[in-house]
Amino acid sequence: MRWLRLFACAVVLAALVVLATKPSSSASTFPQAAPCTVANLTAPYHDVDSVSNFGCVGNYAYLWATVGSGPGEIGVTELLAYDTTKGVWENALRADYCTGNVLPVYIEQQACNSN
Repeated sequence: MRWLRLFACAVVLAALVVLATKPSSSASTFPQAAPCTVANLTAPYHDVDSVSNFGCVGNYAYLWATVGSGPGEIGVTELLAYDTTKGVWENALRADYCTGNVLPVYIEQQACNSN
């Protein structure tokens, strides 16, 4: 009987050691913030000559840029959405995003209410 108790205590002690060393929770990571730089925002466009203003909120951004030069120069406003699966900014159609309160207010004001 004494050996049985000793064996049972050893089994319980081994089980406690295993449980104590096993992680009790899993680590989670926060999603990376979308990189809000002129270089990242102009990447989808090949003919941007200069940028006068830009901004980002979450996975949405606006870009005020100049395309062309001289008499053919024109100012444009672009709306962009960050594709988290690809890790890139992509052009977003205003018709799809500028209605129905999809965008953060700041982005909507800057991207949807200009030229």
